[in-house]
Amino acid sequence: MSDPLEKVSSNKSFEGELTKYKFKSAALGGLSANFNLFLPTNASPSNKVPVLVYLAGLTCTEDNGFVKGSFLGPASSQGIAILFPDTSPRGAGIQGEDVDWDFGTGAGFYLNATNPKFSAHYNMYTHIALELPTVIEAAGIPIDWKRQSIFGHSMGGHGALTMYLSSPQKQYRSASAFSPVSNPTKCPWGEKAFAGYLQGGVEEAKEKYDATELIAKNKEPVHILIDFGTADNFYKQNQLLPENFLKAARDANYDEFQVRVRSQEGYDHSYYFISTFASDHVHFHANFLKA
Repeated sequence: MSDPLEKVSSNKSFEGELTKYKFKSAALGGLSANFNLFLPTNASPSNKVPVLVYLAGLTCTEDNGFVKGSFLGPASSQGIAILFPDTSPRGAGIQGEDVDWDFGTGAGFYLNATNPKFSAHYNMYTHIALELPTVIEAAGIPIDWKRQSIFGHSMGGHGALTMYLSSPQKQYRSASAFSPVSNPTKCPWGEKAFAGYLQGGVEEAKEKYDATELIAKNKEPVHILIDFGTADNFYKQNQLLPENFLKAARDANYDEFQVRVRSQEGYDHSYYFISTFASDHVHFHANFLKA
């Protein structure tokens, strides 16, 4: 069982409140976990608000999204909370977890590890989908967990798409992504992560952790928006593969109203790109969160 929340800091922003919390996470093997939570001004015990979960990319922490993403203003105007989890466990002390920037600390890939070396701590899927809603609700924070959507950037875009498509009972109403790792079983980042975290490697990952594989098999209606930049070096290096996801979606008979993939001319992989289209994404989710 996870420990209760401890408030670390709080700041007023766009008439709402941005608060950093920490707690000892059972899902992450008893390690201390941080997250940030933005509550709009209309949130109260008598008015629980919908929530957007933002998953950040490789090397990021729980802070990158709210500092650089330009999400808080649009979220405040729509009366939507935003949850900013971390990207991995911190301080597990596993041999080799800090050797490379794209694996281990800061690179949890939003999965539940099955390799025994990592399985005690690297359970970001459970941490985000189950643990955080439970501990936040237990703290009496006024969020309506029946109205959740999810979005993310790069590795976090991968996490958002896969958690949306694989979650039971459609936990999330919609998903969007900036420059997502869309077909990770066929790119170097994903191949490396899955070989390390999963006993079955890439073959195991296809079942739950590859958005392109998941959309191809999905039979339910979906609401997905993806943006990527044509000047993104990681796109050019075939780490992202958004066209693979789009083809799989179209082959599965999803039209542009259910799955929209937009190429943005001249934009790169940075938060300059994300902040430009942040409002688009918040308003996209508002259509479903406020319905």
